Amino acid sequence: MAEYVPSACPHDCPSTCALEVERLAPDRIGKVRGAADNSYTAGVICAKVARYAERLHHPERLTVPLLRTGPKGAGQWKEISWDEALDRVAGAFLDAERRLGPESVFPLFYAGTMGLVQRGSIQRLRHAKGYARQISTICDTPANMGWMAGYGDIRGADPREMAESDLIVNWGGNPVATQVNVMTHVSRARKARGAKLVTIDPYRTGTAEVSDLHLMLKPGTDGALACAVMHVLFKEGYADRAYLARFAAGVERLEAHLESRTPEWAAGITGLSVDEIVGFARLYGQMKRSYLRLGYGFTRMRNGAAQMHAASCLPVVTGAWQHPGGGALYCSSGIYRIDRTLAEGLDVRDPTIRGFDQSRLGAVLTGEDLQGGPPVTAMLVQNHNPASVAPDLARVHAGLMRDDLFVAVHDAFLNDTAKLADLVLPATLFLEHDDIYRGGGQSHILIGRKVVEGPGEARENNWVNAEIARRVGAEHPGFAMTAWEIIDAMLKASGLPDAETLHANRWHDAQPDFETSHFLKGFDFPDGRFRFAPDWASLGDYGGLPEMPDHMEPGGRTDGEHPFRLVTAPARQFLNSSFTEMPTSVAREKRPTALLHPDDCAALGVAEGTPVRLGNRQGSVLVHAQPFAGLQRGVVVVEGIWPNAAFVEGMGINVLTSSSPIPPAGGAAFHDTAVWVRAA
Repeated sequence: MAEYVPSACPHDCPSTCALEVERLAPDRIGKVRGAADNSYTAGVICAKVARYAERLHHPERLTVPLLRTGPKGAGQWKEISWDEALDRVAGAFLDAERRLGPESVFPLFYAGTMGLVQRGSIQRLRHAKGYARQISTICDTPANMGWMAGYGDIRGADPREMAESDLIVNWGGNPVATQVNVMTHVSRARKARGAKLVTIDPYRTGTAEVSDLHLMLKPGTDGALACAVMHVLFKEGYADRAYLARFAAGVERLEAHLESRTPEWAAGITGLSVDEIVGFARLYGQMKRSYLRLGYGFTRMRNGAAQMHAASCLPVVTGAWQHPGGGALYCSSGIYRIDRTLAEGLDVRDPTIRGFDQSRLGAVLTGEDLQGGPPVTAMLVQNHNPASVAPDLARVHAGLMRDDLFVAVHDAFLNDTAKLADLVLPATLFLEHDDIYRGGGQSHILIGRKVVEGPGEARENNWVNAEIARRVGAEHPGFAMTAWEIIDAMLKASGLPDAETLHANRWHDAQPDFETSHFLKGFDFPDGRFRFAPDWASLGDYGGLPEMPDHMEPGGRTDGEHPFRLVTAPARQFLNSSFTEMPTSVAREKRPTALLHPDDCAALGVAEGTPVRLGNRQGSVLVHAQPFAGLQRGVVVVEGIWPNAAFVEGMGINVLTSSSPIPPAGGAAFHDTAVWVRAA
């Protein structure tokens, strides 16, 4: 008889949903649903995970280790045993270490699973052996830096408070597609309080369509909008001066700086009308219970940290932090105090070993960015698919195709990176192993115990990394422990309920009290005050950021040769490169498409379905046009990180995106690309 068992979603989404999974047999699941009694998930999950059986039982799941037998990328493989596969990985690592030193080995990972043990175990291997460090910037570094610049810690108002808000501002995100639970709490506020939803985004997303107001600004101009809004807030008496006097530094300097940042000034930059800017500013100023839900999208530009900082100033100016349902949330990662030492081997980490910026992978693998050390000649890739998702994609492919580079990929599918590898290892998915998770846009720590057996010879990350460690002579207590034992030890070291207790309770709510969440005990700086003038140099080495909230020009500037701004936004049915193998997801997304304003289509002489070529100095990509009135002229949006084979010429959209780092600490500017567009 079927039963429902508890679990947690492992995917790179802030919701980290509490799940209930129908187990039909020891190796088979049925339905997946959200846990109705979890106060954040509230029984709602995205369609992608609801049909997870389609992914878990996909006929193309990898089930045995594969060894390349032909040229790289030719698709010629033979099955081998796990022992031979692990011996080959270890042999390649030991050979690289003998010839060039341990820093020539670069384990690479990211967010295919967000489980703290399975994801972190590759770090334990890295640190125990002294392999090259990874500087993980590709997702949230610019957003983190922009928020930290003003607040000093990454936390914010409890997202469940949105139900108590009178105004919710969705800035730089598309939660209908990327974090559906936000809409649950928005819906509650609308029903209970008549709350308004405002979306600030360069194009009409699914969230914008259901919003009361959509500010459809030009990409990379959010800082100008934020400054003009604050100009109005000060000028028309909406600034809470008593709150500012108590909790903020540099208020007089800010107000003087904003004198020239008028709505007229911002209108010329953003493409919005003066009336739109002033109307939003007044709406925001009038609503004390205003909740700013800040996303990642508008930070994935070379002015991204500056834009996050500027937008995050708004609730400080109005004093919205004082009210239930007021304030802001970007991410809740700072509320967790989980000791990851054992899982990641942090006790043997050597910070002096060179670290490679994962967003600069193409430059690393082609020898441009080696920091004076030897080339990378051996890699293990887990939870990551850089041959699809990395910027400057052509150079990434050139690096992966080097004959002197050994690459092993541990994954559940033969993704684009695995297709270029020397060795492929079959991986379990989240319902096939134990792990522990924490929310990014909510406050729960959740346990995900193994629900079913994996297919064939699929193995979990923790086991694979321990087996490699044994073969290369890496020593650490974590290598002798199961994932469950590590989870239990982590929880105990963190002063949290042990693993069995947490599993029995299903989750632990780590949200701090109201005053802490709302910074009413002060901001996380010595003087306890919010910083309108950040100390950017304390956050990173890359300069050029504005001293005060301001418009900072995007990096990929348009010109006569490249008149369009490209935004590579997420697709609703995919999550980065995950779910792109699911037939239902692909059928709903159809194919890579360029959304262009109808007037731009007319000027280019293209109609719906016409092939168009997008290009810049890095290369070009062929896709099909779709006239779309929900963006400004001169903007082109291509949704989704599709597999390279989905594109007409076999290379994906990230051929066009740059790996130039985002100040102050790096990051990938996926939405900051200038291109030309031509009928093909």
